[in-house]
Amino acid sequence: MPTALMEKCHKKGIRMTSQRQVIVGVIGDSEDHPDVDELYRRAVDEDSTISIATVYRTVKLLEEAGVIERLEFGDGRARYEEAGEHHEHLVDVETGEVIEFYHAELEALKEQIAKEMGYELVDHRLELFGRKLPDNKS
Repeated sequence: MPTALMEKCHKKGIRMTSQRQVIVGVIGDSEDHPDVDELYRRAVDEDSTISIATVYRTVKLLEEAGVIERLEFGDGRARYEEAGEHHEHLVDVETGEVIEFYHAELEALKEQIAKEMGYELVDHRLELFGRKLPDNKS
């Protein structure tokens, strides 16, 4: 059964080899934000003939086609996710966990700020970095 990401690739005219299908499937099934090394490990579990170079080339192709997005959270690793609905990221600085969120008031505020500065907001990216608060058990 084709995934949404696979269908986006077909619409963009990307030729889907069996190895690309595996890599696209791995990205589409990811609930986290894997880097190329992690994508490679997951892809090799499904097809041992896939090389790290094939993963790099496929990720570059998918990124250039606009079906995946490259994310950088300051840890020196580019991570990837399927391009889609807009959301922000909160990065736990202690564990590296990346939490996705959407906040309507924040979106409106960003639009307002751009407008007040004489701009139309056409794109943006926001990453928050934090440390989990201790549980308050009183």
